[in-house]
Formats: sequence, structure tokens, C-alpha cells
Amino acid sequence: MTLKLPRIIGHRGAMGYAPENTIESVQTAAEMGVQWVELDVKLTKDDIPIIFHDETLERTTNGSGLVAQTLYEDIANLEAGSWFGDSFAGIKIPTLEEMCEALIHLDLGLNLEIKPCPGREKETAEVALDHLSRIWDNHDNLLISSFSHVSLETAMEMAADWRRGLLIDEWPENWKDLADYLQVSVLNINGNECTREQVEAIIDMDYPILAYTINDPQRARILQSWGVDGVFTDVPDIIQESLLTIH
Repeated sequence: MTLKLPRIIGHRGAMGYAPENTIESVQTAAEMGVQWVELDVKLTKDDIPIIFHDETLERTTNGSGLVAQTLYEDIANLEAGSWFGDSFAGIKIPTLEEMCEALIHLDLGLNLEIKPCPGREKETAEVALDHLSRIWDNHDNLLISSFSHVSLETAMEMAADWRRGLLIDEWPENWKDLADYLQVSVLNINGNECTREQVEAIIDMDYPILAYTINDPQRARILQSWGVDGVFTDVPDIIQESLLTIH
């Protein structure tokens, strides 16, 4: 069965309007009518999967240091909202489990990007997918993606029936072989840097395409005209409006 991809996926929730990778950001996306969100998962020092993007804590929390060297107990006590705005003060970093419960309650699809700290590519995929397998039943609204080929290979071995997406930024010469080897269902590409020729090459291979991170309505319309299936965006309401004008 082909994965039914939405035209718009909220990037880290709706990070243009709320702190990224938080339950509040996901709730904001849902209020805007978004059907899917993209979120990042990585591991704490004691192997708890959390929804977080950076390798270090400084940018989006009142903590500091490497996520991979911080215990979950300490991460759970951090504040992760006031950097974005005073109205978000007190927000916490969610675990994968907490986030999945929120997504299921909101009836949202999930593109989970495995975002391993260096050297934890296999481990991050194993732990995250193990947790996910206990919570997430609907395989039609779930996509596991990563830049890490090791993480995707692990996902393929652990959960072959879960659809995978290969993230591409710098185009490797062997991207077709990689996509084939990893048995991916979709290619997630840098939509601000890609060319029409690259998009057409993917379409020729019969892969659906998701483009990240598109916040410019004109670029969204161009990508749509090239045949891109959907876009990740920080501002779902603005992009939704621009794409609705095309029939």
C-alpha cells in the first residue's frame, strides 16, 4: 500500500509559532489544521528517547552540555520554552512516549526523524523504534526518516513494515543505490537547494518526494509545480494558504 503523504507537514510541530519539538508546538500545528508533524528523536545518557534536535542543550533550554552525556532525570528538570517567548515559560522537553500519546490524542501523523548523537546511530534507532512499537499502531500515518544510513538500516532490520524516508542534503552520487538498498518509501530533500532536474530524477525512479524546510510561499508553489508531493514548514498556515490557490 502506498503511503498517503500530506501536502504539508509541520516542521518540529509548528516551530514558527511555538517552541520546536514540544507538545505545545504540536498542539499549535493541530489547531492550524495540520495532519502530520515532523519531530526529532535522540537519546539521553541513560537511553531515554526524547524529542529534541540539537546535540547540545544550550539553544532551546536553560541547561548546557551534550544531550548524550546528560541523564534523563536532569533533562526532565530543564525549562524549554522561555527562549522562544515568555508565554511559553515552563515548557518541558517531552519523551518520545509522552509525545506519541499527545499525537495519538490529536490524531496526527508522524514523520519521526532519528537524530542520533555521533556514534549512537544504531542505538538511537533501536531504542526509539522499540518504544514506538509499544505505542504506535497505525502504520499508515508513520514515516521513519534519517540522514543516517546506519539508523535507517537498523529500522529496516527491526521494523521492515514501517515506511522509511531517506534524508538528503548534499546529493551523494549513489543516492539511487542507497534508496534502493534501504528500501525507502520516500525521499526527503532540501527543497531550498534542489533543482528541477534532481526532482525529476527522483520522480523517474517512482519515489514520492517531501521537501524541507519551506517557509516561502513562492518556493512552495514552484516545488508543487515540479511534482513534489509535500513540504515541511515552520509556518503551516502560510504555506497552506499558498498551496490552496493551486487547483
